[in-house]
Formats: sequence, C-alpha cells, structure tokens
Amino acid sequence: MKRQIFAGLAVVVLAGVGVALYANGNSSADDVADNQRIAADSAAPDAAAVKRGAYVAVQGDCAACHSVPGGQAFAGGYGLQTPFGVINSTNITPDTKTGIGSWTERDFFRAVRHGKRKDGQLLYPAMPYNAYVKMSDDDLHDLWAYIRSVKPVEKAAEPNTLGFPYNIRLAMLGWNLLFFKNAQYVPDAGQSAEWNRGRYLVDGAGHCAACHTGKNALGGDTSAYLQGAELLGGYAPEITGNPHQGLGNWSSAQVQQYLKTGSNHQAVAAGAMGEAVENSTQYLNDADLAAIAGYLKSLPGSGAKAPTAVAASDPLMKRGALIYEANCMACHNVQGEGIDGMVTGFANNSGIRSPSASNMISTVLKGGRAVATESNITAAGMPSFDWKLNDGDIAAVLTYVRNSWGNAAPAVDAQAVGKARAALKVAEPMSVSR
Repeated sequence: MKRQIFAGLAVVVLAGVGVALYANGNSSADDVADNQRIAADSAAPDAAAVKRGAYVAVQGDCAACHSVPGGQAFAGGYGLQTPFGVINSTNITPDTKTGIGSWTERDFFRAVRHGKRKDGQLLYPAMPYNAYVKMSDDDLHDLWAYIRSVKPVEKAAEPNTLGFPYNIRLAMLGWNLLFFKNAQYVPDAGQSAEWNRGRYLVDGAGHCAACHTGKNALGGDTSAYLQGAELLGGYAPEITGNPHQGLGNWSSAQVQQYLKTGSNHQAVAAGAMGEAVENSTQYLNDADLAAIAGYLKSLPGSGAKAPTAVAASDPLMKRGALIYEANCMACHNVQGEGIDGMVTGFANNSGIRSPSASNMISTVLKGGRAVATESNITAAGMPSFDWKLNDGDIAAVLTYVRNSWGNAAPAVDAQAVGKARAALKVAEPMSVSR
C-alpha cells in the first residue's frame, strides 16, 4: 500500500514538473513574428520602424554587451564576467556566416524573449531574456527592423570559459524552471500610465534587476527586488524609495539628471553604471526618464534604517579625519559637499551608506573616471591611492566618510581592504626609509 502511495506521489510530482516545463518553455507567443524573411534579405525595413527600433535598442542597452570598445557595433566579442566564468557575447549583425543573417524574425523573438537560439540551444541568462520576456510585440518588431538595418560584420564568437557543470546548456532547463517567469508585462490598472511605463522599462528592456537585485548561489534573483547586490567585487546600490540606502532623498528631477548626464548634486556614475548611462539612459527621452524615476521612488524597498554612527571621538574616526584632510578635501570639500556634476558629494549620501563599502574601497585603491555624456562632457577622474595609503589608512578614511555629515554606516575593516587589494592586483603602498 505504501509503495502504491509513493508511486502515485511520484507520478503526480513528475506530471507537475512536466506541465511546469512545458509552460515555462512555451514560446508560442513569439509566433506572432514573421517566419519567412531572414535578416539578410535585401528588402529595406520601414524607416519609421528602424528609428523606433533604434530607441528600443537604447532602452535594452544592447550595444553595451554586443560590442567591444572601438569595435563594430553589435558584432559581439564582449566578455561578460560572471561568478561561473566568462560568457562572450555573440555577433547579432545580419552577417549570414557568423551573425544572425539567416535568422527570421521569429527566431529573433524566441532568442530575445525566451532564451532559445535558432538551433534550439538554450542561452545563458547573461542574456537577460528573463527581463526581455516582458517586452511587447510592437517593441520587438521595431527592434528587429533596426537590427536588420545595421552593417553586417563577419566575426565569429569566442568560446566561453565556463567550467563544469555550468558549460552544459541543457542545465538551463532547470534554471528556467526555477527562475524564469514566462509572462509578458501586464499593466497595473490601479496605477497611472506613467508608473506603468516606468515599470515596463525598469523590469523589461532596462533589466535593472540584473545588477540591482541580489542573486542566489545559482544566479537567480532573490526576493530583495532592486534592494542592492554584490556584483563581482562591486556593489550595485539599492534603487528604491528607501531614504537611507535608496533614492528616497533624491527628487525625481535629480534621478532623471543622474540617468541623463551621469551625475547630479551627489553622485557620479562610473564603472558598470557609467556604461549603462553612456550606452543607454542618456539617450532616453524626458518622459521615459520621468517614468523610471517615478516608478523607482514609489517602491518601499528594504526598509533599512540608519545604524548608530561611529562616534567622532573613536580613534578610527580621528585617524580618518586627518587622512581625509590631507588627501580628499581638495576635491570633495570640507564638509563633503563635492562639486555638483563633477565630484561625488559625500554629505547625506545614501550611496555612501550602503551596507557594502566595496565600491568605495576599489575606487580609492585603483581610482576611477566618471562617464562622459553628451550633456556633461567633463569626465572627471580620481587618482589611485593604492601606492600611497595602506589598508588601515583606507579603512579609516572610509569609515570617517561613511559616518560624517549626516551619514551612518558600519566601519570599514582593514582586512577587507587587503582582500580587495589582492583581488584587484593593485600596487602595495610605498614604504618610507628612515
């Protein structure tokens, strides 16, 4: 009797998994796309559709991953660093040998929204199809028209460097079952058209959760939606309306300014976010920027509260104050004001108060350069201090910054600085002979 019960349960479980796999892998929504004309066909797409599609490509930041600096746009070759190895982006120009010139529109839809190549192989989620699945038919029709119009380039993809078992594409069936929600965007009738537009862009083409939502051991999103995430030695901050660690203290106009120019009264974009601004958000129209800002600020976020600040009388804070005066004050100013649009302002800065100090540590160690945009061409740089400040000095000055001028955050540990120094392979501080 027990065997029969267990056998029945097993059948039910297997049937449930089978149904879930079918629903999860069902790409029939893409049948709306044309399955006859291939990308390399000579007939020119509609000019208006191409123009709209170029804007959709900007929303999706397609060029950032499918191009290399100085190379032909969309020819691939960019190495995406992941915790599991490097995934090299592919050529998506209409070249018939090495690109997608032999693909139909339906092939394109299924790759973008369902992570399936023309040959049936599953894509790795470094291609954010779990976000792009929310994109509308109209947007994808236009994007396809634009991609067909770009210059074909013959450039074969470099092999990925994923180790076992991550190099087994069939394993993506399990990943998709766990983390891929096969559903297009459905507007919330209780919200405004602007709010819905913002959510559509953030969750769909913008794929903001790819960086700003924490990941589990398998690389799937956690439930901490847009509440910040460690990212290969860096930290993508919380971008909700939380005033302590998110965007709650920024006005909508300040959020829009940051996305448009790469800087505002307090923050300067660099690194991965600098690339997103450079290739994507600076080209969004004002209405879309306002929609994104409004949606993000409407989110309650993590609810993280400010901890008790490290006392100014603490020896680490006193040491940090002296180091700040000698090394940082000239640019960041006496009270951490910074320079609007050029140098990060530390005072009452939610980014400075993030639970992780990894961004600040790496910036002090190796320096950095702000993104240059069409509306803010002054890409100010910060020098590296790896050669000048030891691990204890850096820990002290960052603890001081994170607990001054209205900020409160955990102290920075010298050992964390040492680990970052080793990981970044930067210089050791100079020793002074006496």
